[in-house]
Amino acid sequence: MASSSTSPCAACKFLRRKCQPECVFAPYFPPDQPQKFANVHKVFGASNVTKLLNELQPSQREDAVNSLAYEAEMRLRDPVYGCVGVISFLQQRLRQLQRDLSCAKSELSKYQNLGITGHAGLIAAAAAAANTTTTHHQTLTWGSI
Repeated sequence: MASSSTSPCAACKFLRRKCQPECVFAPYFPPDQPQKFANVHKVFGASNVTKLLNELQPSQREDAVNSLAYEAEMRLRDPVYGCVGVISFLQQRLRQLQRDLSCAKSELSKYQNLGITGHAGLIAAAAAAANTTTTHHQTLTWGSI
């Protein structure tokens, strides 16, 4: 067994085989994480993962297993998009936040261009702009509401 415990690694336990000292799975699939290997096996297959790990440098294997485990979990949660769905969602959210930030910077720039300094100047500018408020969603004219 490659691990220091007496239990076989999660992979060998799942595959119902004896965990050998040179087991390529043992460092990455500890006995207390059986679902991690079950997901990877279901999506990629134990044979493919063995081949992949044996082709990598030992220093690269942990990152590869973590990536495989994440991709397998996401593929099981979302069989159509997998982790690409999460990536797309996060990219879309990032673009929206960048647009919001751009609008906020633009609005801040308007106040700075008016030469507003301090709290009193901000209150005066807000009072002057009380008839029309522009946001990134819409333009509201308070008199028309």
